[in-house]
Amino acid sequence: INDLNKDNSVSGILVQLPLPKHINKKKVIEAIVPEKDVDGFHPFNLGKLVQGEPGLRPCTPAGVVELLYKSGNNPSGKHVVVVGRSTIVGKPLSLLLSQKGVDATVTLCHSRTSNLESFTRDADIVVVAVGWPDTVSANMLKSGVVVIDVGVNRTDSGLVGDVSSDVKEVASQLTPVPGGVGPMTVAMLMSNTVDSALKK
Repeated sequence: INDLNKDNSVSGILVQLPLPKHINKKKVIEAIVPEKDVDGFHPFNLGKLVQGEPGLRPCTPAGVVELLYKSGNNPSGKHVVVVGRSTIVGKPLSLLLSQKGVDATVTLCHSRTSNLESFTRDADIVVVAVGWPDTVSANMLKSGVVVIDVGVNRTDSGLVGDVSSDVKEVASQLTPVPGGVGPMTVAMLMSNTVDSALKK
């Protein structure tokens, strides 16, 4: 990483996560110079996000916001419930959605939220990113809700998301797993890489 930081021909550095357990993820991410952190995970870039300043954004949250706009679901004025509080998806997504110009009203829940359905039933948009199958089911949602399923879980029956299959009965729109949020994450990674290259 130090060599890549110094190499002017390199515009972006991406560390494929998860890392083996014996490698300190935090130290590895912090070793990347912020202007080449195309994943948007460096504390400097996350700090800029918290302050509402322009910068490299975490790719999955940025992809979710872009997906909402491109699918005709402008989040402005909507109640968005984000289920999951990771620094990779949940926390930065709640910040992006609540920024001036995006203007969603955001409720951040997680796997230990008591009576989760009392929050999800009130939502116009639900984003689920906890890494556990069947976290949200149809009886926890109101009719017509937009559901973004960020989860990817390996099961005996193949890859599944974090929402139950019955959610499609009540949701007006539901992202597929796989093939929904994943391609948007890659697109945002490319966008961050282009931005990083143009700033050199």
